[in-house]
Amino acid sequence: MSNKTSHDGDVTFIQALAELLRENDLTELEVNREYGKDDSLNVRVSRQMQVAAHVQAAPAPAPAPAAAPAAAAAAPAAPAPGNDDPSGHPGAVTSPMVGTVYMAPEPGAADFSSVGKTVKEGETLLIIEAMKTMNQIPAPRSGTIKRILVEDGGPVEFGAPLMIIE
Repeated sequence: MSNKTSHDGDVTFIQALAELLRENDLTELEVNREYGKDDSLNVRVSRQMQVAAHVQAAPAPAPAPAAAPAAAAAAPAAPAPGNDDPSGHPGAVTSPMVGTVYMAPEPGAADFSSVGKTVKEGETLLIIEAMKTMNQIPAPRSGTIKRILVEDGGPVEFGAPLMIIE
């Protein structure tokens, strides 16, 4: 009977994690519980976040003062003078969280995205690290990347435009 009680407690624990995920607007939460030898619970609760195209105007993040690798420095496209605010662009992909942007899956690897690349809906555009969790940001629609508005290793705010896909 104690095993059933343990599993009932696990269900309650998982429900509490799901509630914590929702209340704190997180995309993923992972917990490993060790009960004893050969008895553990590994739980990963995640959800897809809808990226809103219409967001209140949020200033684009300032580039990080730290020196970036030459390849990463060439990737972001600077907005042309006189362009509208990119957060109001119908093709804007905005950040679902606050964190640090990584354009590649690991240092030295090719970037997920580049200007002119055609992407499919759901394809990873970049990674945002938030609270030591790597969150893959998927393309909300298929199209061609016209502008990249963030810098590898730079900070990003919730709702800030990341790139333009048309």
